[in-house]
Amino acid sequence: MLKTRVMPTMLYKGYGLVKGKAFDSWRRTGGVMQTVKVYNMREVDELILLDIAATDEGREPDFALIDEVADECFMPLTVGGGIKTLEHVRGLLKVGADKIAINTAAVENPALVTETSRKFGAQCVVASIDFRGSEVFTHSGKKATGLGVVAHAKECERLGAGELLLTSVERDGCMTGYDLDITRRVSEAVHIPVIASGGAGNYDHMADAVLSGKASAVAASAIFHFTEQTPREAKERMRERGVVVRL
Repeated sequence: MLKTRVMPTMLYKGYGLVKGKAFDSWRRTGGVMQTVKVYNMREVDELILLDIAATDEGREPDFALIDEVADECFMPLTVGGGIKTLEHVRGLLKVGADKIAINTAAVENPALVTETSRKFGAQCVVASIDFRGSEVFTHSGKKATGLGVVAHAKECERLGAGELLLTSVERDGCMTGYDLDITRRVSEAVHIPVIASGGAGNYDHMADAVLSGKASAVAASAIFHFTEQTPREAKERMRERGVVVRL
């Protein structure tokens, strides 16, 4: 049986790591390298690093930063933000990223998902889907697309994505629990792993995302930045609830 992964998310905004609520009211949470070193010691399964300003600012990915992070990161690293071309993907993989999270481009240039999957393998393509209600939003949750979450998830799978990162904008940073309904609907509609994101406030929320939402993995940020809770403890509680995890 595949083990459920616990994946801390780091949100990068030019000057360092930040965390907000509902993709707004950003607060600084520390430096990238220091945070990576902490997670190296906390039995993290995978790490997600998203540059949340790159697309809005028209910037390409910060390859130098990812190169530095990858050298210190002792777990699989997913990178997103500002990715528009196959050259961006190639550059990130070259400097050490293990997976590429494609968000806005999956809507505006869906061929990039297919090209990346064909060139580098579906296992490194994560379609990142931000949503409000049941509608997909791009540009860090600012731009409505008119696309339904479930339909877009199925399309991303068809295009070649190997995994989905599903983030509730409205629940992000609120620590009130994941959107279990959308998570379950997407998980039941596709045949690839779904990572639940947005809303984790305690370990039971994570277990619920797997047991009720049928997610294959859970991503979280605020719970690890603003409380004393740890990925190791999260996995211990999830195991108590019957979730298969790696310890």
